[in-house]
Amino acid sequence: MSLSLVGIIFVQSFFINNTLENEEKNFTLSVKRALSFVSRDIKEMEIRDYILKIRPYLSSQEALDSTLIQELYITSEDELNEKTIVHRNTVLEERFKVPSLFFEIDADSITISNYTNERVTEIYNSTIDGNLGIEPQEILRDYSSMPELRKQMWETSFNTFLKDVPIYKRVTPEQIETLLRRELQGEGVILDFEFAIYDDDLATKVQTENFEKLNAYGVPIFLDNNNESSYKLWVDFPERKKYLISSILWMIVLSIIFTGIIILAYVSAIYQLIRQRQISQIKTDFINNMTHEFKTPIATINLALDSIRNPKIINDREKVMRYLGMIKDENKRMHAQVENVLRISKLEKNELNISKERLKLHDLVEDAITHIELIVEDRKGYVKTHLNAAKSSVLANESHFTNVIVNILDNAVKYSDDVPKIDVYTENVGNNIILKISDQGNGMSKQVAKRVFEKFYREHTGNVHNVKGHGLGLAYVKQIIDDHQGHISVESEKGKGSTFIIKLPLIS
Repeated sequence: MSLSLVGIIFVQSFFINNTLENEEKNFTLSVKRALSFVSRDIKEMEIRDYILKIRPYLSSQEALDSTLIQELYITSEDELNEKTIVHRNTVLEERFKVPSLFFEIDADSITISNYTNERVTEIYNSTIDGNLGIEPQEILRDYSSMPELRKQMWETSFNTFLKDVPIYKRVTPEQIETLLRRELQGEGVILDFEFAIYDDDLATKVQTENFEKLNAYGVPIFLDNNNESSYKLWVDFPERKKYLISSILWMIVLSIIFTGIIILAYVSAIYQLIRQRQISQIKTDFINNMTHEFKTPIATINLALDSIRNPKIINDREKVMRYLGMIKDENKRMHAQVENVLRISKLEKNELNISKERLKLHDLVEDAITHIELIVEDRKGYVKTHLNAAKSSVLANESHFTNVIVNILDNAVKYSDDVPKIDVYTENVGNNIILKISDQGNGMSKQVAKRVFEKFYREHTGNVHNVKGHGLGLAYVKQIIDDHQGHISVESEKGKGSTFIIKLPLIS
């Protein structure tokens, strides 16, 4: 069971840890993918903004600063068909002056070139002497504004041109935050974040206040023509751990609940095993003690009966009466022991009817002492009373509570190897009365004192039964005191005696 429990906990921990690692990998992948989209969007946004600024100047013919025409001619002879084919490719470069304020540089203006491409194929009939005809037989024209080439040229030029522009002039924190939030939400990452742009590990002005680079994710931005950049966008998620744990929180909670149930069942099973073993040992001791308790009375009764049957004794009335008295006393003793067992059983089943009335505790104490006075005097001991409580009225059952005090006094006598010396004290504490019964007998260890009120429990002394009993007296005492809304405890030290302390509520 222990090995299986440890194995289950280990497997659960391993599985949760692996799941958390997978969630972190997926989170990292989503964030990096979102960052790559943001890097692309920032670049495209910058190029698009500059193109929109200069497009009005490029479309205005009046704003031309200069024009450069470059032409390329390729001529081929088709001798079989007596034709001459001329290919002409013309590139028109139109230059415009644009105010530099669009680019935030320290110059009055900059020059932008616009390219237009014209491709013409002319077919001439060849004359006999090899000269071309005056007019071409066929003309094929293809005119293009070169959008792809223009875009590529502009992007390349802008990458170089803007390389030295300060980063805070190229992009704002608001733009980055908007792009980041949009792309992260597109990847399913709905989480607060902090960000910053670094230039070769140096922080720039473009950042949020609470950014920390320790656990941040980064991606280069504003790549140049060689796909290199000194700028890097970093994003930090302060609540990342909580977010990852919350994604598998239900799994963790269920694992803890079910593992806790298994642990409780395991602990309960172990406790029951230990408890059953203790009960088995206690019952064994109880049977042994009861056997000894009944063995002596039965032997005494048998001897008395054998003596009465003796012809010499049966006619001796005095001896017969003496033996009959012994038989009656031993029978009462066995009956009392059986009554104790039945009384505890009824108490546990709440079948014992305990009616209570207003009584003086001091009267109960005096009455209980009379039950053991002869035994104490016979052993040359004493029972002294120190009844100092000014108020002693309690709600109690006379018979049962007297038995409680008698039981404790009887134990004080039985567990005193020397002369029994017993002191009984009472005092008032608040609305309660405290009854203390102290002896100078054998005492008990702290381990025994903790369990002395358990049913059937007796201090283990092997197979020696020099003190008669069956472990029910103090269990009965506790049951009765609990029923009277009282409390009992014991203070004891081995070899120095014991003090039983009973606290009961007073009635006015």
